[in-house]
Amino acid sequence: MKMVVRISVAGWLYLLVACSANPLMSGAEKVRIVTSDPQGCEYLGEATGNQGNFFTGGWTSNANLETGARNELKNAALKMGGNTVLILTSRAGVTGSYNVSNGYGGGSSQETNVTYSGTVYRCK
Repeated sequence: MKMVVRISVAGWLYLLVACSANPLMSGAEKVRIVTSDPQGCEYLGEATGNQGNFFTGGWTSNANLETGARNELKNAALKMGGNTVLILTSRAGVTGSYNVSNGYGGGSSQETNVTYSGTVYRCK
């Protein structure tokens, strides 16, 4: 039996958009991401940036997953009035599968999402 899968134009557009990194808002390119506590800065709160999920992450390059998560984090900091983010956590999610066919087992896994969490500051 032959199986035909049809994806609508909207479905293809969704996959194409899902494969690209979250866009960076105007002004967010000036937000710095640091790994050590910034001195003399005003604490504003915490923010998280994420890119990908178990469905679209496999279609998205690792570079776009990381860039998209970083862009979302910078966008969140900008919305809070911040210009510096101290990274607290960095996580890459992996989705895997295991299949047994013809008596042989096999599996695969791939990075499907990236999440960054950080503390947002306004520095002079």
